[in-house]
Amino acid sequence: MFFCISVWVVKALGFGRFHFCLLAITGLIYANTAIGITIISFVLPAATCDFRMTSSDKGWLTAAPMLGMVIGSYFWGCLADTKGRKLVLVSTLLIDGFVGILSSFVQILPIFMACRFVNGFSIAGAMGICFPYLGEFQQTKYREKILCWMEMFWTLGVILLPLFAWAIIPIQGIRIESGSFSYDSWNWFVAACAVPSLMLGFWLLTFPESPKFMMECGDYDDALACLKSIYRQNTGDDPDNYPIKSLKEKVRTISVASQNSQKSVRSLSMRKPKDLKRLFGEIWVQTKALCRPPYLKYTILTCLIQFGLTTSYYTLMIWFPELFNRYEEFEHRFPNTSASVCDVSGIVVDEAAADPFDCEKIIDQSVYMHTLIVGLACIPTSLWLPLCVHKLGAKFFLIFSLGVAALVTFGLYFVQNSIQNLVLSCIFEALTSLAISLVFCVLVDLFPTNLRVMAAALSLTAGRGGGLIGNLSFGYLIDINCIVPIVVFSAFLLIAAILCFFLPKTGQEALD
Repeated sequence: MFFCISVWVVKALGFGRFHFCLLAITGLIYANTAIGITIISFVLPAATCDFRMTSSDKGWLTAAPMLGMVIGSYFWGCLADTKGRKLVLVSTLLIDGFVGILSSFVQILPIFMACRFVNGFSIAGAMGICFPYLGEFQQTKYREKILCWMEMFWTLGVILLPLFAWAIIPIQGIRIESGSFSYDSWNWFVAACAVPSLMLGFWLLTFPESPKFMMECGDYDDALACLKSIYRQNTGDDPDNYPIKSLKEKVRTISVASQNSQKSVRSLSMRKPKDLKRLFGEIWVQTKALCRPPYLKYTILTCLIQFGLTTSYYTLMIWFPELFNRYEEFEHRFPNTSASVCDVSGIVVDEAAADPFDCEKIIDQSVYMHTLIVGLACIPTSLWLPLCVHKLGAKFFLIFSLGVAALVTFGLYFVQNSIQNLVLSCIFEALTSLAISLVFCVLVDLFPTNLRVMAAALSLTAGRGGGLIGNLSFGYLIDINCIVPIVVFSAFLLIAAILCFFLPKTGQEALD
């Protein structure tokens, strides 16, 4: 008996142990990307003296991983839609982990920037693939809710990062010096944050490839074996009792390389010119499909939404610890004095002329506490989303979170003390991180299996391009006139919220 890919193939698996383990590892991968993306926010103030960084240097350092993400997003997305989700996820995690540890030993700023570029290049792949990989194993009735629980793991990453930083960076007795080589507490922090990538990469080796992707490539026997294994893990029953006995794919969605050859697209070698040519042909055909109806509209919408959202989120979240640090320094020098974010930045820069590289400055403990509070503030929205997404819809949450975040961003201009800055930072992080997860949830439903990861990658490329531009501009403007980036980022979020009105309702149908 033959079945097309349908809701019954996935429904027959049940829902149990395998799905919870899958949520755990993809969730932890997502949490790891939160750490990898924002780690620079704590490295900036800690490593300023060792690297003799100016504000301009800091802007370039925060931009380096963003540039890596711009290039890496589409590169890994293309590979994931042609070679497989699991292969690419494992590769990105292991590269991120090894290069992260290597970067902790680097003593030259341009080389350190290059390492962080590679980290951004690899982590972009993991971020863009974990949602489609998780979603392709889910039944329709569970899919949207399960994907929304990923937001809680992002919150976990945002909480763990300041805890790691607080536990390691203030330690004074672990500095190692030998000639021109030094290995301080911030170096240990960078290395510690790279270890989870390695652990997750090796753990992921025990998980299967997406059966939807295998069927898309024409590997029906492998897909059926994978489905039987999942059935056994969920039910404890004999895999031979899995009710689906054979699989037959719809010809219209099968990959070009698999249609034109007996060879599956997954088995094409990147070392053989003939196979590589066919692989690039597959990527080109899928890219053209994204840029034509019926997917063109959704491709443009998701790219524009990601651009506006990511430009604002990553720029401000990477610089928030720096702003907290500047507020603490200002309030220590001028107690009981109110000042805006722009005023604080300008005054502190003027006063810091005697110590331009902050070699005598120690990061105040409250900076870690403030960043931790920002992470903890995300817990209520992280719980609200999966519990209410079926009632209100992902589209409602997107519009609400982006609209309010735009108002909060504009409100930063009116901040007069560190407490107000902290409150607005908490609201901003809670709402924008919610929106980032929701964009990925929506993407899983908007595109078919053979285009899903590539569509996510294309939108990520647009978003990281915006993040790169935002970081470069913010690094220059924060010390001169910060009202311009505040207004621009607020406008970006508002426009993204308006664009969400044109998205369809999702989560109601089985994945194509």
